[in-house]
Amino acid sequence: MYEELRGKTVLISGAGKKTGIGFGIASVLARCGMRIVLADIPASCAPSASMDDCCRALREQFGAEVHGLPLDVTCQDSVEDAAAFMKRLTAGEPLHALINNAGIMLSAASIAETPLTDWQKTMDVNLNGVFRMMRTFTPLLSRGSVIINMASRAGKRPAAGYSPYSVSKAGVIMLTKCYAVEYGSRGIRANAVCPGQIMTDLQSSRYASEARQMAIPYGERLEQARKSIPLERIGTIQDVGLLVAFLISDGASYLTGQTFNVCGGQLVEL
Repeated sequence: MYEELRGKTVLISGAGKKTGIGFGIASVLARCGMRIVLADIPASCAPSASMDDCCRALREQFGAEVHGLPLDVTCQDSVEDAAAFMKRLTAGEPLHALINNAGIMLSAASIAETPLTDWQKTMDVNLNGVFRMMRTFTPLLSRGSVIINMASRAGKRPAAGYSPYSVSKAGVIMLTKCYAVEYGSRGIRANAVCPGQIMTDLQSSRYASEARQMAIPYGERLEQARKSIPLERIGTIQDVGLLVAFLISDGASYLTGQTFNVCGGQLVEL
């Protein structure tokens, strides 16, 4: 699969959990023979064993070269440290793909009831974090390099009660388009991916919260979600990974500034 990616380097933020989209992307790209750098918040903020497990799993299953990297996208110093690490790792060669996947979704609340701190934190991780990464890592990119920013279906269709998340992801979509226009002449592509209902810990927690609010069992809420999707299944992290692999491959060399839905047909646009 995409043999041209073999030996090239990719950095994936927010990739320190085996149940997350970042790891799903990494598993597909490791199968393609890429050198993988998994980045996530430092061990002081999250269990380092989780990152170690992710790296070990990719090495054992695919024989991939995998590195774990502490990264806090809300801290410019941390982002610059990550860029310095990548520069050493690639020995001055361009970074082929930067996947900005780190993101958060905080508790549901109406706009009037949303704490200002929740709004600011969501924007700082989901939108400002992507900006910091793109701004800092651009010198490591060159003609043929690709940026993929993880947006969301909520960035196109507001999710009631999750306005900070929806607004931040809409901003990611526009930031991606701006970058594509500005850097297309340098041969650097940028696209956004909008996952729909993908079974991650974050999505499962949301289903559980909604089940409690609706006073129904978790399994019933899960079945409601499944039936709301035209393909009648909740997506997997590998579904997202397969799309990302295509978007950073030569087969997508004429695609930039676009937003791609991976939602089982739930979001259908003209």
